[in-house]
This record gives sequence, structure tokens and C-alpha cells, in this order.
Amino acid sequence: MSGRAWGVLFVLCGAIFLEGVDVAMLNVALPSIRADLGLSTGMLQWVMSAYVLGYGGFMLLGGRAADLFGRRQMFLFWLTVFLLFSGLGGLATEGWMLIVARFVTGVAAAFMTPAGLSIITTSFEEGPQRNKALLVYSGTAAGGFSIGLVVGGLLASADWRWVFFAPVILSFLILVAGAILIPKSAKPDRNGQSMDVAGAISVTAAILLLVFSVERASHESAGTTALTVAASLVLFLAFVLIERKAASPLVRLGIFRSGSLVRSNIAGLLFAAGFFGFQFIVVLYLQELRGWSTLETSFAMIVIGIDAILSPTLTPKLVNKFGNARVIFGGLLLATLSYALMLPLGLDWTYLMMFPSLIILGLAFSLAYGPLTIVATEGIEEEEQGVAGGLLYTSFQFGAALGLSTATTVITAATNGTSDAAVLDGHRAALFVPLVAAALAAVISMFGLRNKSGAASAEAAPVADPVLESVETGR
Repeated sequence: MSGRAWGVLFVLCGAIFLEGVDVAMLNVALPSIRADLGLSTGMLQWVMSAYVLGYGGFMLLGGRAADLFGRRQMFLFWLTVFLLFSGLGGLATEGWMLIVARFVTGVAAAFMTPAGLSIITTSFEEGPQRNKALLVYSGTAAGGFSIGLVVGGLLASADWRWVFFAPVILSFLILVAGAILIPKSAKPDRNGQSMDVAGAISVTAAILLLVFSVERASHESAGTTALTVAASLVLFLAFVLIERKAASPLVRLGIFRSGSLVRSNIAGLLFAAGFFGFQFIVVLYLQELRGWSTLETSFAMIVIGIDAILSPTLTPKLVNKFGNARVIFGGLLLATLSYALMLPLGLDWTYLMMFPSLIILGLAFSLAYGPLTIVATEGIEEEEQGVAGGLLYTSFQFGAALGLSTATTVITAATNGTSDAAVLDGHRAALFVPLVAAALAAVISMFGLRNKSGAASAEAAPVADPVLESVETGR
């Protein structure tokens, strides 16, 4: 791999690290923000939900924009927006200011992330070199989230505003490096192609409503949630009808003929639902039932960050030997085992009793996340790599929202009383949410095992010429 290629990968890893750090730091800073700005519980949730809505709602549009208007241009422009609004969040003096800043930051991430992923998938040849690049990329994303938990606790203990100012500094460094290292490319040929405005509006509105309904499910009546979901489904139907007739569709429906793409998106959605739901439950258990501080909880959870080490080291070797499909299946089985080990959770559990579940989950993440990214973009034409990346990250983001909302709903429904024992019953019941999600993801991934070529793709792919001409020549 050339020095220029490593430079490009370094910049893009920095961006996905930034996104992970940003989310994790905010998670642990919420109590400090509430105390300083005097936010209600509902408004505090919107500080998180606004980002999820912006990120999940605009991801598909962001992926298509990268394909149509240039991946480098979209990446650098939206990284600048991310920088500016992260800084504005740190200057907020009212709750609504923070919510607006987080929404726009989420929208910026929705355009920036698929652009960055598609730069990798179009800059490295399909096969071992691209696989290695994507596994390093996914490991960096995981590392950002894990490190952000600790860094966020440290910064919030000084002043929660640094949770927003620190990403500004990191964003600026990445922006400068990206402008220098990411090679310029010819403007995409848009002859006969245009932005599918009707499709963009319908699918973005549909996703926004669906994510909104999931995020608010535990706070709204069943009737309100059902109506919101129904409205979302109507908009999705409208989107499909529009795409069938559009000359330049936002998402070419034929892309869903790829079984590997569909499987990886569904499995990714379920895996994210289990992963984030589980973390949410464990954090509540440690802080509310055990009285652990934010920083103690952060250090307890950081063991999951072992995936940042294993993704670029162990996982490529396993992929080369067994293929993506088998490695994904193994990762999802380990995730299922991790959640099952926590089911007997007790009020007197020591950290050593929780440790096997947490360390196994870190291993599971390292095996599943990166290979899912590879399979979701494998075999997709270059001009649709942005859309493929947008689909995958939409699935991850919606899965995270679904897991968090479902876990919250189950905890509320299964907690009968205010005693520690009653609260623990609610947490135990909620642990079945990630368990079922991971088991379903494993079942879906089994269908990929029948694809012999998928299991051997890593071995059959050529190793020579690791970087495409666009990176080597700087065109």
C-alpha cells in the first residue's frame, strides 16, 4: 500500500474516529449539560434524538450526493459544517440552541460518512487490500466510541462545553490533512443524471418519521406511535413508486437484487440494535443500581474497545482464511453468547462477573462490523458506492435507535415498583432485547454461508496493485 494511500486512509479513519468520539463524549456529558442549562428530561433526550434524526434521516441523500457531486467535495464541505456546528453547540446557552446544533451536526455526519466510506471503496481494489482498509476503518470507528466514553467523562468533569470544543480542534486537523492528502478527481459525469428531488424528499421524510417514532415510542401513546409509523410506511411506498419511474433515481431499486447487500443491511440493523441496546442497559445498571460514577462506568465499558485492536490485526487474517460470511456469522454468535451471559445479572455482581460478557462483545464487534461493511459494498458499481454506504449506515443508525427505544420500553414495562429488586427485574427483561436481535442477525447471516464464492472471495482476490490509479496518480 503506497504512502499516499495510507495518507488517505489516515484522514478517513480520523473522520470516522471523530464521529465515534463525538457521540460517546456527549453520552457521558448529558448529566452535566442538564445541570448547567436546567433542561427537562424530555429536552435532554432531544439533545440525543436530534443528532440521530439528522444522521439517520439524511444518510441516503448523503450517499447519493457523494456519487453525483464528488466524494472529496462532499466530504470536505460537510466536515466543515460538522466543525462549525460542533463549536456552536459548545456556545449554547439554551436547550433549543443545543438541539439545533446537534441536528445539523447529525446531518453533516450523514453526508460526510458515506462520502468517506465510498472514497475508500473506490480507492482500493476489491479484495484483500480493500478488506484491510475497511477493517482498519471500522476498528478506528469502534476505538473512537470506546475512547470517547473515557475522554468525555474527563472533559465533562472539567466543563461539558469541552465535549463540543474538542471535536472542533480534531475536525480542523482532519480538514487540513484531507484537503492536502485526498486526491482531486474529475467531476462525476452527470449527463442525463440529476438529483431525484421527489425521491429525496419522500425517503428522507419517511426515515425521519420512522426514526422519530422509534425514538419517542417509550414517551408517546401506542396510537400516536402507530400513526407515525403508518405515515412513514406511506411515504416509503411513495418513494418506491417514484423510484420506479424516475429517470435518475436516488436509489436504483435494482441494487436490492444483491442478496449480500440486503443480508448485510438487515444483519447490520439487528446487530446495531443489540449492541447499543445492551450498552444502554449496562450503563443504567452500573450508574442507577450500583451507584458507579460516570468515569467508573466509562472505564468499565472501555474493555469493549478491544475491537479497535482486533479489527485491523486479527480480523483480516480470519477473513483471508474463512471468508467474510463465516467471520460475520461467528461474530454474531459471539454477540448472542455475550448477551446470554448477562441474563442472570444480580445486584451483587462484581466487575469480574460482568467481564466475560463485555470482552466477548468486543471480540464479536471486531468480527462482525468490518466484514459487514465489506459485504455491503462488495460487487457494487463505483457510481453507486455512495448509495451502498448510505444504505448500510442508515441501517446501523436506525438499528441503534430501535435497540435503545425497545430496551427503554421493556425496562419501563417490566419494572413494577421502585425498589432495587424491581428495577433489576426491568433490566433483566430488557437484556432479552439484544439477545433476540443478535440471534436473529445470526440466523439471517446463515444464508450467506451458502454462497461458496463469498467464503473464498478473500483468498481468490488478487493481492497485486493494491491502490487504484486515482490514488497513485493523485487524479
